[in-house]
Amino acid sequence: MTEQRDYKDTVFLPKTDFPMKAGLPQKEPKILARWQEQNLYEELREARKDREKFILHDGPPYANGDMHIGHALNRILKDMVVRSQTLLGKDAPFVPGWDCHGLPIEWKVEEQFRKKKRDKNAIPASEFRAECRAYAQKWVDVQREQLKRLGLMADFDNPYLTMQFESEATIVAELMKFAEAGNLYRGSKPVMWSPVEETALAEAEVEYEDITSTQIDVAFEIVESPIEELVGAHAVIWTTTPWTIPVNQALAYGPDVEYQRISVSLDIDVDLPDGSDELARWMRNCDFLLNNSFLVATELVEVFAERVRRAVQDSVDPTAGITLDDLYISWAGKGCELAGTVARHPMHHLGGFYAKPRPLLAGDFVTTDSGTGLVHMSPDHGEDDFLLCREHGIEPVFAVMGDGRYRDDWEWLGASDDRRRAVINKAFNAPDGPICSDLREAGALLSASDDYQHSYPHSWRSKAKVIYRCTPQWFVPMDKPLDTGDFDVAVPEGFGAAIALATSKDHSTLREIAMREIERVKFYPEKGRRRIGSMVEGRPDWVLSRQRAWGVPITLFVRSDGSYLQDPQVNARVVAAVREQGVDAWDESRKAEYLGADHDPAEFEMVTDILDVWFDSGCTHAFTLEGDRWPDQRWPADLYLEGSDQHRGWFQSSLLESSATRGRAPYDAVLTHGFTMDKQGKKMSKSLGNTIDPLKVMEQYGADIIRLWALSVDFTEDHRIGDEILKGVGDQYRRLRNTFRYLLGALDGFVGDMGDVGEIPELERYVLALLADLDGKLKAALESYDYNTYTRLLVEFCNEDLSAFYFDIRKDCLYCDGPDSVKRNAYRTVLDLLFHALVRYAAPVLVFTAEEAWTTRYPDGGSVHLLDWPAVPGVTADGARWDALRELRERVTEAIEPLRRDKTIRSSLEADVIVPASAVPEGFSDEDLAELFITASVTRGDSDMVTVTRTGESKCGRCWRLLPSVSEDGALCDRCDDVIEQMDAAGSAGE
Repeated sequence: MTEQRDYKDTVFLPKTDFPMKAGLPQKEPKILARWQEQNLYEELREARKDREKFILHDGPPYANGDMHIGHALNRILKDMVVRSQTLLGKDAPFVPGWDCHGLPIEWKVEEQFRKKKRDKNAIPASEFRAECRAYAQKWVDVQREQLKRLGLMADFDNPYLTMQFESEATIVAELMKFAEAGNLYRGSKPVMWSPVEETALAEAEVEYEDITSTQIDVAFEIVESPIEELVGAHAVIWTTTPWTIPVNQALAYGPDVEYQRISVSLDIDVDLPDGSDELARWMRNCDFLLNNSFLVATELVEVFAERVRRAVQDSVDPTAGITLDDLYISWAGKGCELAGTVARHPMHHLGGFYAKPRPLLAGDFVTTDSGTGLVHMSPDHGEDDFLLCREHGIEPVFAVMGDGRYRDDWEWLGASDDRRRAVINKAFNAPDGPICSDLREAGALLSASDDYQHSYPHSWRSKAKVIYRCTPQWFVPMDKPLDTGDFDVAVPEGFGAAIALATSKDHSTLREIAMREIERVKFYPEKGRRRIGSMVEGRPDWVLSRQRAWGVPITLFVRSDGSYLQDPQVNARVVAAVREQGVDAWDESRKAEYLGADHDPAEFEMVTDILDVWFDSGCTHAFTLEGDRWPDQRWPADLYLEGSDQHRGWFQSSLLESSATRGRAPYDAVLTHGFTMDKQGKKMSKSLGNTIDPLKVMEQYGADIIRLWALSVDFTEDHRIGDEILKGVGDQYRRLRNTFRYLLGALDGFVGDMGDVGEIPELERYVLALLADLDGKLKAALESYDYNTYTRLLVEFCNEDLSAFYFDIRKDCLYCDGPDSVKRNAYRTVLDLLFHALVRYAAPVLVFTAEEAWTTRYPDGGSVHLLDWPAVPGVTADGARWDALRELRERVTEAIEPLRRDKTIRSSLEADVIVPASAVPEGFSDEDLAELFITASVTRGDSDMVTVTRTGESKCGRCWRLLPSVSEDGALCDRCDDVIEQMDAAGSAGE
């Protein structure tokens, strides 16, 4: 055997400086610094100047605390919107924003003052607000740098802040539009109130948690009734809020509910000593129950009787033998027959408020789902209670103060009673607490147990329970007709009819305009339309006022009769002052200045409440999209994007504010995402130790890994993240990175041109057809903001169509064909097209990696993020034919694998394969199949099975293929022999 030559240096292996190991945590900050140095955001604005606009308006997060994983997902999705629309050739400027007013910040500042032992109430308002402003600015700066690290493309040098003087002035101006149109009123209604924070709350500031409450049955003696049998009986109410009994003013029944007057008989087996305290206590508990009758809904008689039986038993000994013997019915009838019936409060002996009669009133809201079928009414503390009592001339008494305690002069549990506590205090409402104890002493407490489990509203900030509390507040009416003909609205192209309807002089209500807009706006996913629609359809009037210090003031001057001044000149002076000085401008010392010569300051009071922060954020479209500070913005926005909780938050407040002032929504589409859960699908909580810190993830993996995760999950639903999930994303990233590494290496030194696509090899035509198909699908995914599908299609194309198929087949051609090979040049031309397409497709997802790949190939080619969507050849191929071929290829691979495992063969190149002739698509020769299947040979047989044997051919010393033209192992095949001859003749050992 002759000595074999080493052909290693004659093989055209890929060459690139693009490393396999990404090193993203170290590399990404350097890329960020380069973008900052070249001012990439402004460079992009200039490049897209005069292009079609696309406006995504940013929903403002609170400037309070570090970025968490939910922030990261939200911002990555927004960045994907901006970058993908930019890639599609549009001008998509993005102004990030922050919500800077409100309780979260005010609370933190109060904590700081408490540490300094300073009482908030003793601190000048201007000093307190200055501290709030500084605290908010600190966190804006912190969050801004954290968000930049994610690789976001935004105007971070000029964000919008709700506390900017211009923003505060615009919020005031928007409020004045409501005032001047008469769309504000002050009224007393029960609103969600936080006794801990001492302020009203919006629905969006409330979350529900499961709790266990005290449930009680209380007897109200009937003193008057057109039904003689009921006089002297006791109407029984059931409640889980014992604290509302001291403010009771009436009872409600269901007009169509069946009721019965019953007496209870118990079978008692109790062995207690005569004269003992236990016997005396038991006798007291039993006496009232056994010697009186009770009015209860028929359907609920048995469950009521069981509650009181258990109460009697528990009062002595839970193991005592007390069973229900019988129930005696002395009257039965419908609720409507109870009209005119009057009861008295169990604490009537206290006189005053408690001595007033308690009428029984018909209430359509009364059901027999639970309780007794009778509901006690406290107009101060319930919406149904308020409306029903007001209908009958019964007004709130404002017994509960802002801190949740009964007011000092209240007859029961007022300041003179040292048992007084906040009404949300659990012990205060307990079976042995002061309310139950006094009712028991009065002989009116039939049962009390601390075991009722239910969902109850809590403040999402303080996590404390909230109550309904009737207080004077400022409201926007939902059902008052608006003069919609006065709206000055620019009608977007394509929505003429819809806006014409919304802005015609039809005197629609705010609710009607908002509901029409909900029908017009596009929602992604569609279920968002139903969600916000049901909320707006049933929501009460919009409560605007808050009793706090850090926020935009309700800049109204109110007369003694409760009416407010509607003077545009006065309002303009106030707006101008706020624009110059911020919210501190609303000060009593400037009252006369604002009112001017036409109004007597003595006739007006300045409102001291501030605006709900949801009104603030609902106005962001006005000062950001319409303001002069960001001239590249425009109103309305194409898209709003936030979490699904914002259907009752920012989406809704923006909709209502804009509908009332402009007759339409400030957006044309809404995209919502779900919440990020831990790896087991549980809600993240610091107390559970299952939180994922995006800053730490970036330190370990890099921002592109978080981005790939965020854009791979179905973000429209709740989704998961965890270490194992991130490792899986990391594997996915590495495959994408290796695709770029292969492309860059294979294109080293490439300057070719494919020419006429009709003349290229069929495999190249097929891959270009796949690319064209991918291109269309990716565009469609972007059109519907389906980023999960976009990312999945991109990953699958790189993994399945390229790495596992096309690259695998053509690596022999790339490595071993000669430099002048038509097939090799065609392959590299297609790789060039693939690189230009894929680096652009990947750019909105892997912002750093795409930039690295682009600049590796084109060091002086600028940023990949300045490029437009790729121009892909419109090549077609017989997809069904190639699908059949790839299916057969998979069968061949599966048939080879057992021989590889038992080491009969070491690679598919050593396999001779016989395939079913019927399975081979038309137009492929056996030589084509061997190349496509990467085997020594392929022949066709009559069997339906694929059979594999080890070839007897020798192995080429250069390309390693086993072919008939190779005389012995290590000798050259005909192809390699020709290439080496050409290279030797040229005196070259490489391309």
